[in-house]
Amino acid sequence: MSMDFAPPKYAQVMTAIQQRIQAGEYAPGDMLPSETQLVREFGVGRTTVVRALQTLAMQGWIEREHGRGSFVKGRPESSPDRVRPGLGVAEQAESAEQAIEVHRLAAPRHIARLLGVAERTPVLARQRVARQGDRVAAVETLWFPLEVALGTDLDRPDPLRYGVRQHLQAVKHLRFDHVTERLTARAPSEEETDLLGSAKPVLGVVSTVHDAAGTVLLVVEAALPGDLHELQDVYPVS
Repeated sequence: MSMDFAPPKYAQVMTAIQQRIQAGEYAPGDMLPSETQLVREFGVGRTTVVRALQTLAMQGWIEREHGRGSFVKGRPESSPDRVRPGLGVAEQAESAEQAIEVHRLAAPRHIARLLGVAERTPVLARQRVARQGDRVAAVETLWFPLEVALGTDLDRPDPLRYGVRQHLQAVKHLRFDHVTERLTARAPSEEETDLLGSAKPVLGVVSTVHDAAGTVLLVVEAALPGDLHELQDVYPVS
C-alpha cells in the first residue's frame, strides 16, 4: 500500500476547521471566514470549500445561514464523524468546473428496481464528472423518476449552486428523510473507465434516497478512484 495517500481536498479543509473548533480558535457562535477567504487560505476551488462546509453542517459542527455565512456550533456531542458519500453527492453544490450531462433514459434493471418502477421506464439521469487537479476524482450519476424532476432545473446541464437536495426542497418542497447506502470495491464499468482514464478498482457507491413516507426520490451512483478516496467512520462502543 502506498504511504503517499492524501485525503480528498474537501476532507483536508474539514479537518483543519474541526481542529480549530476543538482548539477554541473558532468558538461556538463565531462566524467562520467567508468562502472566498477559505478558498484563498487553502488554495482550493470554491466547490471544494462549499462541499467541506456542507459536510460540516450535516455533521453538526457548524450552521449555515443563507445570505449570512457559516457559524460555529461546536463539537457534536453525540454525532460521530461519519462519512456519507451518497448524501454528500446530493448535498454538493455544482460548478462550471464540472462536466454535467443530462439524459432521459430507459431505466436499467438495477436502477428500476431501486426506484420501484418497471424496467425501461423513462427516468432522468444527471451525470457529473468531478476533477481534482488534472485527475478525474469522481463519476457521479443521479437518477430521478420523471415526476420528481418535473418542474425543476434538474433536466438542464447548468450547475446547481446549492446542490440537488436544496434544489428539490426549494422548488418541490421535497425533504430527504433517510438514505440506504451500499459501498463496494469493484472494477469500473467501460464508460467509467473511459471517463476516469483508468481501469484501476474504484469504490462504488449506490444510495437510495427516501422521503418520510418511504417514497424513493432519487438514486445516487458514484465511482470513486480507490487511490484518491478513503472512508473513515468513528462510532461509540456500547
